[in-house]
This record gives sequence, C-alpha cells and structure tokens, in this order.
Amino acid sequence: MSFRALSSISRPYLLSSFKNTIRPQQPKIISNMLYRNYTSAAAAPAGLGQPDLTKGPLYRYDTALPKLPVPTLAETCARYLKSVRPLLNDKEFAETTAAVEEFQKPGGVGEELQKRLLAKANDPKTVNWLEDWWNDLAYFGYRDPVVVYVSYFYAYKDDRLRKKPTQRAAAIIQAAMDFRRQVVDESLAPEMAKKSPLDSSTYKYMFNASRYPAKPSDFELAFDPAQNNHVAVVRNNQFFVFDLIKNGKMLSTADIEAQLDAIVKLAGNRKEPSIGVLTSDNRDVWTEARKTLIDAGSQNEELLRKIESSVFLLCLDDSSPVTRDEVSRACWHGDGRNRFFDKSLQFIVFENGKAGFLGEHSTMDGTPTCRLNDYVCTALAQNKIDHGSATVSANLEAPQKLNFAFNTAVHKAIETSEKNFEELIGKHGLYVQNYEGYGKGLIKKFKCSPDAYVQMIIQLAYFKMHGVSRPTYESAQVRKFQHGRTETCRTVSTESVAWVKAMEDPHVSAADKTALFKKAVDSHVSYMASAVEGKGCDRHLLGLRLSLKSHEAKPKMFSQEIFSRSSHWNLSTSQLSGEHFDGYGWGEVVPDGYGVAYMVNENNLSFNVASLKEMHPERLHHYLKEAATDMRHLFEQTLLEAPKPKL
Repeated sequence: MSFRALSSISRPYLLSSFKNTIRPQQPKIISNMLYRNYTSAAAAPAGLGQPDLTKGPLYRYDTALPKLPVPTLAETCARYLKSVRPLLNDKEFAETTAAVEEFQKPGGVGEELQKRLLAKANDPKTVNWLEDWWNDLAYFGYRDPVVVYVSYFYAYKDDRLRKKPTQRAAAIIQAAMDFRRQVVDESLAPEMAKKSPLDSSTYKYMFNASRYPAKPSDFELAFDPAQNNHVAVVRNNQFFVFDLIKNGKMLSTADIEAQLDAIVKLAGNRKEPSIGVLTSDNRDVWTEARKTLIDAGSQNEELLRKIESSVFLLCLDDSSPVTRDEVSRACWHGDGRNRFFDKSLQFIVFENGKAGFLGEHSTMDGTPTCRLNDYVCTALAQNKIDHGSATVSANLEAPQKLNFAFNTAVHKAIETSEKNFEELIGKHGLYVQNYEGYGKGLIKKFKCSPDAYVQMIIQLAYFKMHGVSRPTYESAQVRKFQHGRTETCRTVSTESVAWVKAMEDPHVSAADKTALFKKAVDSHVSYMASAVEGKGCDRHLLGLRLSLKSHEAKPKMFSQEIFSRSSHWNLSTSQLSGEHFDGYGWGEVVPDGYGVAYMVNENNLSFNVASLKEMHPERLHHYLKEAATDMRHLFEQTLLEAPKPKL
C-alpha cells in the first residue's frame, strides 16, 4: 500500500523510458507491465460492449468494459470540499473554499487542466488515463522497500489433515497449479460485481512474473507459461527449482512432496548467504546490488532468471510461529532472508505446518490473489483437488540447486541489506485482533452495510485512542473499467466525526447515538458508491495535478496545507475476507499512521494492526475490541427488532 510517495507530487512526473533497463537477451515474454497501457487501444463504448469470443471466459470482456471516466470538475471539487470539512475550522474551511472556487472558475486553471486530462482519456491509444501515472508513482517509481510498505500477506488457518510441512506445501502447490491452469487456458470465469464482469488484465501478471529493480523506476516481466513450468523453492536461504509438469502431465502431490523432501535434505541445517534479503532493501540499493550480484559470476543472471520466471516461489521456513501475531509477522516479512520479495506470488510453509502467502503489490491488487488463495484453501478443505497417484514415481529428476557465485562485494551488499532489514522490522509492531463477539451475521440484523459498520468500528477505536478523527483511506475497487485498479473512499466525514464524539459523551442518549450512526454509515456508503464508479476525488485530483506542465505555477488549491493533509492517511484500511484465512495485512503508509486490514466473516471480525512501535499499535488493537463491544451493546438495544411472539 505505497501511497506515501503521492502526497508530495507537485509537478508532472513524466514516465521514464525503460527500454534501456531491459537486457536484450530476454526469454520469451508474454506481457510487459511497462507498455500495458497501450496493449488494447480499441475505443470502448460507454457501457459494456461486445465480448471478444476469440478469447476464453477470463479475458473475454476486458476490451468490452467501459473506460475509466473522468469526473466533472464541479463534482470532484464539491466532493473534495465535503471531505475536508470535518478536518477544518470555519476560518480554514472558508479559505479552502475560496481556493477551490478560484481553481474551478470559468476559464480558470482547473478548466484547462480538465481539458488536458480529457484529451488524454479520450486518446484512442489510451486504455486507462490513470494507469501509467498510477503504476509508476504508487509502485514502480516508489523507492522504499516493498517489505512493510508495499507487500501484503494472508495467513491461513491450520490444515488438520496435513501437519507435515512438505505435505502441506505439496498440496498447496497442487491446488495453486490447478488455478494456474484455468488462468493460462483462460477457462477461469471473470470476477463479477452485481452481474457485471470485472477487468482481468492483471491475471497475466499473477504467475511466472516478477518485479525488477531499476532506476528511476522498476518494471515487471511476465514469462511464457508454456516454457516455464518450474517452481522455485527456498530453504535456509538456498534456492532450488524443479519442473511441475513432465511429459505434459502435472506431477502428483506425492511426487511434489518427495521433491520437497529432497530439497529439505539437500539444504540441510546450514544457512547460506541470502540472495533474497537483497530484495528487501530500498529499490535503488537493490538495483545496484543486483548488478553487483550479476557481475560476481557468469551464471548468476541466468540463475536469477530461474527464480524470476518460476510459476511462483515456495518458502520452506524452519521457524514455527504459533500465535496469530507470530504467524502474521512471519508471513509479512519473516526473517527477510528466506524470501524473494520481487516475486508476484510467494507461498510460505513453516516447520510446524502453518502456512500463508505474500503478494507483491505493484501489478496486482488484493482481490485476484485473495481469489487464488481462497481457491487453494477451499479446494483442499473440500477435497476437490486431483492429487494423482499416492505412489511416488520412480524416475523423478532431482531438484536443481541454484549455486550462485559470491564475492566480497556481494557479501558486503548482503550484510548491508540484512542490517537495513533488521532496523526496519525492529521499528514495527503488528497485532491481530480476532474479535469473536459477533460478525457479519449480527451486523446484517442491525440492517447495516457490514463494511461501513466495520469502518465505523475503526473510526471509534481511533477516536478513543487519539481523541480526534484523522484522514482515513479505504480501498474502493474500480475494476468494472478497463485496467481499473482502485479509488480512494474517504471514510472521515462530518457525520462520522459527530457520531464518534457522541459515542464518547455519556450525556448523549442511545437513540441520538444511533441516529448519528445511521447518518455516518449512510455518508460512507454514499461515498463508496461514487468511488466504485470512478468518481472519488483523489484519483481525479492526481490526474489534474499531473496535467500541469513543468513551467506552470501550482494553483493555490494544490499548495494549501489541507490538500496534502487530507490525503495523509493516518489510517490505511481495506477489507478482504476468507473463511479459511486467519490473518491479512500490510504496513502503515505514513510514519504516524496505521495499516488496518480487516476481514468480516460470518461470526467474527479480524483486524490486523501494523505501525511503527512508537504509535503503540497494541493500544489501537485494544480499542478496536472495545469499540466493537460498545457498538454491540448499543445497537442490540436500538437496532435489533424484537422477536415475534410464537402463535
């Protein structure tokens, strides 16, 4: 969730040409994130167009989806003013209103920037007007480590049938490969929202893909799945590969387990110098370290390519985390060494059989990988995976160890990255609040949107802790549009502030607190409804700012303190839910903020709170439970319908 780079943009950031960063002797590449903005440039109708029946179900509707709209200047300015009102006193709001009115006046700078943005959006070569800017500014051009700031994790519930780590890992691989098969042959149905298909273009960057470090911006490569059917495995910092498909047929789960057992034996108990920890560092540092590593041995670049082109990476950790907090931290970052953080997909299995997943965020948001992980866990739990013969094949080809060459410069780079990783992780705390008091079932009886309800839990908890409401980001999905990713839903509203204050005021009646709550929920639902239509204010304002030319003065609206403060996300939040997940999360996006990931399950609510230790995430963890309980006690009195008497 790397939004910290966006708040400081005041001039157009022109995308750099990356052609010189890619070496000419590349293997066959099926897709390249850098040029994705121009891969399907046919003009799209305003609504859903005709599906492309030459493609499988997964990608059939991608070019039929409407383009991401550009909101009108008036509606964005009005929405912006409404969103900042609770953050300002009357004098500050009057000054802000004057600056916004000056910006949007007829013939003013706002109209000119809007005209430029519309010209870009309506260019037949442009699939999505935001895409190139967003991918670079939020992800590829972002130079802080992907660990903590970009990557996100899922922690799985225990698999009671598979306690042995290599047994569970083999089953996960088998299930993930079944999902991959459906992605590659395009038979997977597209995700749907209210009977409308969602954009599936990012699925091309799910398997056989890796981020690459480069200056000034990284890039992503996806490799031909027909030519790359090997899985990469890391154990004790040592990397191995073996093919999962032999003679056109997928290995049985028993064969995969045997290969993993062989890797554990080959790796032994000795930990080698960690190539993976280099990927945990600042992106510019990793860019130089990668060059150093390649120069250290003639085979090193080819060995790196084996990892980067693999279907995904399996991390076999020798640690045994037990508690939710321990498992979540181990999935989030582990020891930093037994990983390769640039891989799009990393499945993690621990020595005690616990497991999880780590995703690299730059090319894909959480919903597709949530679908993948839910498929893996659900299909295994329901025994819907074909595991093949239980007898291990006699002629398995031994896994290949990737024997990297090291020199003094590489060892020094590893030492530096290890130190930087330890310092970064040492500053952070993570706490999981698995609230079992109630879940979606009871919230629906309150006749509330479960997501909006939980957003109000977070608002109340933050207010209890800090005595004030501050800017809050919730991710809104805009994949109903071509190459759509996310928009911001600004949770804090005049209504939410009035409600949290009332909740902490013993003199306000239960009826009044409930009435204020309903207004706060309605405000949030309304904003979210606009955001998913591509009509939040944040992405549009970003596009307008980036439409300024380098020699042009910045409008007063953009230079006001409130403009940057209103997108200084003290709370960065998002919901993804899965009944087979025991955790989900990421880090904060500003130093004085929190990353709060939450799951709304039928009978429980789960919150993952991550931040710098100085922000006391353990206290927000406590207040989330207190807020959820306070709300239950109130709404059971005021929102539950009395049971009907039996006749």
